[in-house]
Amino acid sequence: MHVAARLAAYYFAFFAHAGAYVSYFSLYLAARGLTAGEIAFCVAMPQAARIVAPALWGWLADSWGERYAGARRAIIIFSAFAMLAGFIALPFQERTSAIALTLLLLSFFSAGAAPLAEAITFSLLQGRTGEYGPIRLWGSIGFILAVLAVGAWMDRAGASILTGVMIALTALTCLAAFALPAGAVHAAQAAQRLGAVLRRPEVLAFFGACFCMTAAHGTLYVFYSIYLEQAGYSKTLIGVLWTVGVVAEVVLFLRLPAVMRRFSLRALLLASFICAIVRFFAIGWGVESLLLLAAAQLLHAATFGVFHAASVAAVHRLFPGGLASRGQALYSSIAYGLGGAAGSLVAGWSWVALGPSMSFALSALFGAAGAILVAWKVRV
Repeated sequence: MHVAARLAAYYFAFFAHAGAYVSYFSLYLAARGLTAGEIAFCVAMPQAARIVAPALWGWLADSWGERYAGARRAIIIFSAFAMLAGFIALPFQERTSAIALTLLLLSFFSAGAAPLAEAITFSLLQGRTGEYGPIRLWGSIGFILAVLAVGAWMDRAGASILTGVMIALTALTCLAAFALPAGAVHAAQAAQRLGAVLRRPEVLAFFGACFCMTAAHGTLYVFYSIYLEQAGYSKTLIGVLWTVGVVAEVVLFLRLPAVMRRFSLRALLLASFICAIVRFFAIGWGVESLLLLAAAQLLHAATFGVFHAASVAAVHRLFPGGLASRGQALYSSIAYGLGGAAGSLVAGWSWVALGPSMSFALSALFGAAGAILVAWKVRV
């Protein structure tokens, strides 16, 4: 199988699992009787694990990668099986604390997968960052198919079927992980520059902005499906709305080579934060309008697609050579770990204390803070 096809197959399987989890896991927890605060706490566990775990796996991948070309792939395979074991165990956990601990452990041991897959992809592209989009879009296609199929199935069979779906999709991810290319052995000499890179003001500002963007999505990922269900939307329609955003993301990834040739990474990042401000205000104050919700979901092309593609490309530039795995891992730890955990916990508090509209307004404020950091210091 061609290298690009092997990468695309892994992205497809991994993000099919992610689509089912992000879109419906909060509904599954609600069906099990958890409160809003308990749901936010449980959903924050994977992000909490990502604060430390990706950096650990990135360090191991870069250290072993000096001698063993398959180090990154080996860790990704281990991550996939850890995720599978966690979802097999989940239905047997009765207490909220046990559910949270299971999610924390499965996330800690599986947190190396996404950043290391990005590191493999960019190392094989050898600077052709625009070609990332046509490969990564297969992850978006997997996300779309999973969201639509699982939403329709849950409308008929109930939320309890989700764990079986997650087990099947993570098993598919395990198979796809074995097909990933190994990558090349890299030199050790670049590894000594990590501290110097991290002390650069533009790197600190970049990671601060990434933290803000992921924190801004906290309310969306924890409560969006619940918010829409309470407003009277069916699970099928909820799935369609999630899909609208990811279809827009697919279109963006198809156009990514041309977009990246035309605009700087800094300009793309700044545009994504401006779109985040608009998107979260629209969701928070326009839930009664299906048209406005759909328009807000189209902005997912910017708030995730543009942001993520520009960010992983920026990390590849800022952390070259033997720092590649650690750079992507730090991005995952700070953005999806610290930012995701903070966003989920703030969402759990604000949802109860301030209500849905103000919770999404806080998300928009996180987006504004990220835009200020990018405009102030980031130069990529």
